[in-house]
Formats: sequence, C-alpha cells, structure tokens
Amino acid sequence: MSRKNKIKIFKTILLIFVLILLVGIILYLFPVIKRISTKEGQIEFKGKVEDSGLVGLVSLLGLELAQIFLIIIPGEPIEILAGMCYGAVFGTIFIMISAGIISTLIFLLVRKFGRKFVYDFCDKKKIAKIENNKLFQNPKKIEMIMFILFLIPGTPKDLLVYVSGLLPIKPLKFILISTFARFPSIITSTLAGEQLALGNWQMSIILYVAIMLVVAIIVLIINKLDKDKVTKKAIKIIK
Repeated sequence: MSRKNKIKIFKTILLIFVLILLVGIILYLFPVIKRISTKEGQIEFKGKVEDSGLVGLVSLLGLELAQIFLIIIPGEPIEILAGMCYGAVFGTIFIMISAGIISTLIFLLVRKFGRKFVYDFCDKKKIAKIENNKLFQNPKKIEMIMFILFLIPGTPKDLLVYVSGLLPIKPLKFILISTFARFPSIITSTLAGEQLALGNWQMSIILYVAIMLVVAIIVLIINKLDKDKVTKKAIKIIK
C-alpha cells in the first residue's frame, strides 16, 4: 500500500472517530442541555460531567487531537464544550496544554520528515504559497508574525502548526508562541461555554464580543506601530 493511501485511511479513521465521539457526547449531554437554563438542569449537567470522569477528559483530548491533525474541524466548538464541562479556568488550561503538546508533536514530525509529511495533511499549494513567501522566510520577522497570527481569533492556526516546521523559527520559540498566543481565542470560547452551562446565554454573547473587541484593539495598535504592514500582508497570504 502506498504512503498516500495509508494517510487517506488514517485521516478517514480519524474523521470517523471524531464523528462517533461527537454523536456520543451529544447523546450523553443533550437531554440535560435542553434543561440547562434551570437550576436543576445545571446541577444535572454538572453531575453528568463529573460522572464521565477520565473518559470525559480523554474524549475532549481526542477531539482536540483530531481537530488539529485534520485541520478542517474548527476549534471553537471544542473550546466551548471544554468551558461548558470544566469551566473557563480548567477548560482553558486543558485546551492550551493539549494544543501545545499536539502542536509541538506535529512541528517536530515536520522537522524530521519534511514537506512530505506536511503535504499528506495540508493543501500543497497553500503550503507552498506561505513557505515560499519572503515575509515568512525572514528570520527577524517570523516570530512576531507567528505570534500575531496565533493571537488573532479566526486565523488557520492548525495550518500554521504544519507550515511552521518549514520556516526559520526555533523550536522553543514556536512551542511558546503556539501555546500561549492562543490564550485570547481559547478563553473567549471557554468563558462563553461556562456561561452557557450556567444558562446565561446573554452573558455568554457579551463576554465573547467583549474579548473579541479587546483582541481587535490590540491588533489595531500593532498595525499602527507596524510601518511595513507585516501583519496585513501575512494575513492576506495565509487566507
């Protein structure tokens, strides 16, 4: 069997695993979520999460692993689920640590196996577009570029994880950036999830919008200070 077919089978199995896991979680939690706006429903939801124990954490880790590896799955729903089940603080810590470990693993695999490994999981044209761009090959600017891209909610962070292994960025710097620069994006989702679990739909939306505005202001300030418009150029390239 060729390498390409093996990767296809792996990705298919991973996708099936995710779908089964999601269906299982929905079937397990949905009856309670319908009543989550009531105090009784919130207590029951908390009880369900506590009863899931290690299985719940492993399931969440499995979803995070598949989400980063497959790229096509958005991270926000998993982060919201983490906030709903484990609260904003623990949910954020769990997602950041798991995302940091998985991102580091992928980065090291790319450094070891090179472009072939990247092309197995990502679109070759997209990767070539980023990798061959002078902006991303500039050792003096790459760390700042990656930090900003990981900081901004909505950027394709999982794609960046793969391509980073081909760029002139030091492993330790990448690990720190890919772990901690995700914080605004993750805390936004986990806070929203925590409020949803408490039945505070309005507060969930308010918190989400408020943190998005703070991040937007930070990005605007960076853009103002960035005379070469590096951020705008980098975002344009990855999209």
